[in-house]
Amino acid sequence: MQSWPAPNVPELPGRGPQLRLYDSADRQVRPVAAGADATMYVCGITPYDATHLGHAATYLTFDLVYRSWLDSGSSVQYVQNITDVDDPLFERAERDGVDWRDLGARETQLFREDMAALRVLPPHDYVAATDAIAEVIELVEKLLASGAAYVVEDAEYPDVYFRADATEQFGYESGYDRETMLHLFGERGGDPDRPGKVDPLDALLWRAERAGEPSWPSPFGPGRPGWHVECAAIALDRIGTGLDIQGGGSDLIFPHHEFSAAHAESATGERRFARHYVHAGMIALDGHKMSKSRGNLVLVSRLRADGVEPAAIRLGLLAGHYRTDRSWTDGVLSDAQDRLVRWRAATSLPAGPDADDVIARVRQYLADDLDTPKAIAALDGWATDALEYGGHDADSPGRVTAVVDALLGIQL
Repeated sequence: MQSWPAPNVPELPGRGPQLRLYDSADRQVRPVAAGADATMYVCGITPYDATHLGHAATYLTFDLVYRSWLDSGSSVQYVQNITDVDDPLFERAERDGVDWRDLGARETQLFREDMAALRVLPPHDYVAATDAIAEVIELVEKLLASGAAYVVEDAEYPDVYFRADATEQFGYESGYDRETMLHLFGERGGDPDRPGKVDPLDALLWRAERAGEPSWPSPFGPGRPGWHVECAAIALDRIGTGLDIQGGGSDLIFPHHEFSAAHAESATGERRFARHYVHAGMIALDGHKMSKSRGNLVLVSRLRADGVEPAAIRLGLLAGHYRTDRSWTDGVLSDAQDRLVRWRAATSLPAGPDADDVIARVRQYLADDLDTPKAIAALDGWATDALEYGGHDADSPGRVTAVVDALLGIQL
């Protein structure tokens, strides 16, 4: 699957500090122990509608991680999937009277355009679920052979399920109790009431062929992948074990990330799929999480069509901490637009205040759990000093421009 063009990232002098991030499984901020070759898997979109600001906030989070790694001297292997075969896609295609493949292709292309406009660094491997069927089948075969999976005894639909108790550590990532798991499982795409399952929490690995749905041949019958196994199979195939970061929005903590990690752990015998589980907060509008089901969306493409500069969208989303659930308002956008004007005015001066301190602080704040509010405040202070008092360092405006571009992804 084609990704999108990569923006240029200026190389800053020296090396940035080691990245520290909040780990959802350990419930604390700790160093990310990535070496010279850092690895990251981030869950991608189900392409049945356009990119909204909740999506954008998530992918900006991991763009900051990517940029911080580059600044500290690591190369980055970044993998992202596209869930281009799933019920929401079929339902939207049927509603709109279009082929599900055409709908998926159209919305994936719009997503690419939005990411390119926001200057998000693209993944090295951008993998559609429909291009990873062989990997999914291989993983399901391993899970069946080991007893971690079973076929439901249903003459009509012999679906394959993963046993939630297949790993002793199941539940470590989310830390949720069983009652919470069952609630979220049913709310977020699970099927706890499916007859024939050993445990209501058992997760679908392979959905047996149904009339009117796409299917692929497999040793356990024609069908299509479940949701969680898709990501486990792609990550294991493209990266392998010892993944540095598994990332996504906080609504993926359970069941999606819990199960995709458990699938991989069952197949490999590893105790922990990823060294860090990192999750971005939700973006709200009118007091509710932005979601396609609710319809309270602010679309990146619509803002762009209305003439809003992507840099302002990006800066508005970065004004809040990535782990914080926060609201998008006209005021957030207005503040970002005003800030962009001030920063550009300050960095266009022939000289400015010394930049060493602000560059060091921006690097440190971003390395410390991506603290964008503090990084932005530090840059606000430098810009205010430059505009009000000037300076004698002819290199500082260009150096500040470079750090804003390299680490925050914003062109001034």
